[in-house]
Amino acid sequence: MELNSLTAISPVDGRYRSKTEPLDQYFSEYALIRYRVRVEIEYFIFLCELPLPQLADFPQDIFPQLRAIYENFSEKDAARVKEIESVTNHDVKAVEYFIKEQIDNLTASQRVSSEAGDASQMKNLSAYKEFIHFGLTSQDINNTATPLSIQEALHEVFLPLALNLMEQLEAFAEEWKEIPMLAKTHGQPASPTRLGKEFMVFAYRLRQQLELLNRTPITAKFGGATGNFNAHHVAYPDLNWRELGTDFVRKHLGLERELWTTQISNYDNLAALFDALRRISTVIIDLDRDIWQYISMGYFRQKVKAGEVGSSAMPHKVNPIDFENSEGNLGMANAIFDHLSQKLPVSRLQRDLTDSTVLRNVGVPIGHMVIAIQSTLKGLGKLLLNEAAIRADLEQNWAVVAEAIQTILRREGYPNPYEALKQLTRTGAAISHDSIAEFIETLNVAEPIKAELRAITPINYTGM
Repeated sequence: MELNSLTAISPVDGRYRSKTEPLDQYFSEYALIRYRVRVEIEYFIFLCELPLPQLADFPQDIFPQLRAIYENFSEKDAARVKEIESVTNHDVKAVEYFIKEQIDNLTASQRVSSEAGDASQMKNLSAYKEFIHFGLTSQDINNTATPLSIQEALHEVFLPLALNLMEQLEAFAEEWKEIPMLAKTHGQPASPTRLGKEFMVFAYRLRQQLELLNRTPITAKFGGATGNFNAHHVAYPDLNWRELGTDFVRKHLGLERELWTTQISNYDNLAALFDALRRISTVIIDLDRDIWQYISMGYFRQKVKAGEVGSSAMPHKVNPIDFENSEGNLGMANAIFDHLSQKLPVSRLQRDLTDSTVLRNVGVPIGHMVIAIQSTLKGLGKLLLNEAAIRADLEQNWAVVAEAIQTILRREGYPNPYEALKQLTRTGAAISHDSIAEFIETLNVAEPIKAELRAITPINYTGM
């Protein structure tokens, strides 16, 4: 079978392809090759800008044509790299050979141009091509290409989606800020709150965790075969390659260089990034479960879409499937993030290969999060507030004003107020407006205090 949405093994690339398709520009095999090509070319340009005598006369007006190799990188180009890899049996070496081919093509195109009458502009670019991948090991490319792809995927796909969710929660918080609601602690009626405030809790939590995510540095390993710039130093011992490497990673790639490494990245900051994403995922799981419960309690109804079926057997059902879908995908994301953050920072001696296959999966949990957030947003868009059910719940739970009454009595120095309210509310009899009112009349306090107590209801006892 040909690979498509029906034959894909993973639902990320199959059933949910329409939701995750933007990520293929960052985490597919094609994308990884393109990012590798980009790093190699930017590094070559960086070398051309240094005081290296062998590159001093390289025509810098060719730089745009070099960058066009990765800017216009196509699936056909990626297929050519894979074709070379079938011979080399080495993926990064195949990228090096591909770029050298492209430089040969540029030389050939200039030769054609010179034959057309512009010989003065012809340069034999192929004479410089051995500076492609100069002094590097594969991980200098992999451990810059991958964090670069993660950084751009987060900023261009994930963060806009997460901010959309946060802003939707803030909008609901504003819309429903005046709606009183019975709180439930341990599943039991508790001091009333406001619906908008409860949505604001999740908006606040998301904002806090997104800020922590944005503050987590995305770093890269770039230092030669075992992290010491051995080959660079032996070829050009007068240059400070540590500073130059840091400049290249920062200025050409927009990342920060890890100063002390083995052959591979330390992965500590990448692990921190995955932990930050996992916390965001956990906040959204908590949101999904709460809204699921509010729907179950009747606080929300859901919009019905013509033609949709909620159950194959029970035609009345409109299930909260979007929040369930989100929760399931976030659970998958967290499990993978957990493995990534625990495994990647651990490697035998100066390196083993276990990070390589694991690192190819970094897009999978982000894909699950993208699916999940879209599902949560879809579910939020279906919510229909049932204010009558919320108010009815408050009216049936007058016992929750006991906290307010006993606190005012404490303020007034009334003897044993907590115990008095405990005796009232734990008799097993239903607590109503009338029973609270009768209790207030038995209190030995001044009339203004009784009036203050009578004014407290489950509707208005919602704090700030």
